Amino acid sequence: MPKVAVYDITGAQTGEIELSDSVFGVEVNKAVLHQAVVMQLANQRLGTHATKTRGMVRGGGKKPWRQKGTGRARAGSIRSPLWVGGGTVFGPQPRSYAISMPRKARRLALKSALSAKVQSGEMVVLEDFTFAEPKTKNVVKMLDNLKVADDKALIILSEADENVIKSARNIPGVKAIASTGINVYDLLYHDKVLVTKGAVARIEEVLA
Repeated sequence: MPKVAVYDITGAQTGEIELSDSVFGVEVNKAVLHQAVVMQLANQRLGTHATKTRGMVRGGGKKPWRQKGTGRARAGSIRSPLWVGGGTVFGPQPRSYAISMPRKARRLALKSALSAKVQSGEMVVLEDFTFAEPKTKNVVKMLDNLKVADDKALIILSEADENVIKSARNIPGVKAIASTGINVYDLLYHDKVLVTKGAVARIEEVLA
């Protein structure tokens, strides 16, 4: 079992914790990680783009001139795609970009991302903490104490704590989430992962 030091928000080491091999010690599967990131980014796309076909453009109901005898090409509508101001042929229409992955593959991707952070020494375990009120300087001070102020940091809490989340959200590159919201993209995007002991227990309970 991988062992990781535990710190408090002042930066002092308070002990060690043994992490579950089945969650934080698996072999990193890069192919599944890539697939999970592609899925997550694709699922964030709104797909609300739209263009008008000739049937959607206003006007063009009347035939502009008679079929024969004018010397001009046949035309049935001034909103033909051949005309300026006409409709678009095969333009983008609202659609879903959603991609799905098997449940086991999604779980493996999370385990791989967590294991990669442990193996590279980019995971820091913290004692559970909270703030009396939302203040950005509380998180800034904590990051300074832990010597990760210059890194992009992901803070994982055992459960949603509004004071901590609000304190972190104004700092560029810093994000605080509950353990139920962990995802592969956030884990890989941030340089350091600061996870509380309570969150470790929750994650192991779900993924082990």
